[in-house]
Amino acid sequence: QVQLVESGGGLVQPGGSLRLSCAASGFIFNMNVMRWYRQAPGKEREFVAFITQSGGTTNYADSVKGRFAISRDNAKNTVSLQMNSLKPEDTAVYYCQTVFRSHNYWGQGTQVIVSS
Repeated sequence: QVQLVESGGGLVQPGGSLRLSCAASGFIFNMNVMRWYRQAPGKEREFVAFITQSGGTTNYADSVKGRFAISRDNAKNTVSLQMNSLKPEDTAVYYCQTVFRSHNYWGQGTQVIVSS
């Protein structure tokens, strides 16, 4: 079955960096667009970034553009999110997501807290 497992979250000071990873299994990874979403306390889940199958095209939410970078390693079935210049408003649970056979799949999420 499809599994997405995120890792790399934690507590970081404003201005700091974190790198999130998502390990995927149960589908042909290099045939799927991969996305990152996040959900802050009391807010709806929101789109953060996506990357196409080959990694040739990426797109970002305006709120993270220029600070976050999504990448993938099709040999290792992983997608990553490099987060730089973190702000307190980036505090959220971050989720990896994909669509397979018309179904949405999500990981369990990894918590990111940006605080001094």
